[in-house]
Amino acid sequence: MFRQFARSPLLILLVLMAGQASAQPPFIPPMATPSQESPLAIRAPLNALARAGDRLVAAGQRGHILYSDDSLAWSQAQVPVSSDLTALTFPSASQGWAVGHEGVVLHTRDGGKTWNKQLDGRQIADLLVQHYGNPANPDDPEAQRLKQDADLFAAQGADKPLLDLWFEDEQKGFVIGAFNLILRTEDGGKNWTPWLDRIDNPRAMHLYGLRPAQGTLFAVGEQGLMLKLDGARQRFVSVPLPYEGTLFGVLGDDGLVLAYGLRGNAWRSLDGGASWSKVETGIDAGITSGAITADGSIVLASQAGQLLRSTDRGATFRRVKVDRAAPNFAVAPAPGGAVALAGLGGVRVQSLQ
Repeated sequence: MFRQFARSPLLILLVLMAGQASAQPPFIPPMATPSQESPLAIRAPLNALARAGDRLVAAGQRGHILYSDDSLAWSQAQVPVSSDLTALTFPSASQGWAVGHEGVVLHTRDGGKTWNKQLDGRQIADLLVQHYGNPANPDDPEAQRLKQDADLFAAQGADKPLLDLWFEDEQKGFVIGAFNLILRTEDGGKNWTPWLDRIDNPRAMHLYGLRPAQGTLFAVGEQGLMLKLDGARQRFVSVPLPYEGTLFGVLGDDGLVLAYGLRGNAWRSLDGGASWSKVETGIDAGITSGAITADGSIVLASQAGQLLRSTDRGATFRRVKVDRAAPNFAVAPAPGGAVALAGLGGVRVQSLQ
């Protein structure tokens, strides 16, 4: 009877399926899988652009990072992760950092040619638990909230993306991301300190943009969240803004702060965020990126492929006629007074004339 059952076609099929399942290789997360070299990488969706001296560096999906010294010929970098990358910054021509999904932080010492991983979501979770998991005053509601946040990060694993970063030099910088995630380094990324307790974001809104302006550092996020770094207190403090929509980015100079976001909204301050005026952009698509060019022009790019330029420090903007419209995720100055645009279809160079 046993032999007859052993010859059952159903049992044989189940045994074969079990054998095939056991033969499948174990899942390796993208943050532990090197990015694959591909001749099509330059045409894949790219989310970030940055200048590394005269070099242009782009980053995007599947850990792809590319670099070009003439904005025409592109080479693919060696990257130890295949996580989607969201932002880049280069405080010098040689040293730069990139961030992305699964909490990855990457570092380069050769202008973007090769990268190493400094941090990932699992390590971030461990840092949060170490920093907030044993509060000195268990009765403090804020300490309890931070402990709960740290425990939640650890329980959910490495699934929180980092969305932007800024390094003021080769040693000191911040990374920011979803659910109020913010960390600080003062030794070039060798060590990181969580700053969740040093930011006025009690509802844990996502943090999308981080840039210097008017002598300090500004951060923006969901539901009109606007913050600036109080250097004396070493804390990001809330800045009132007459807008409750999501902000994707912020830029500025010694006398200007300009924030931009959903539905073509842009807001301008000339007094460090004490007062704001709405900028009429003339578009209703989300503004995803901005940059200041060598001649002082401000350029904003939208997710609908629109390109705006201001020559009066953000007071007014005019549409730039683009050669090829495509959704834009990043913009950066390019040689010859042009700008580079990254998005769907890779990188393209657009004249501002």
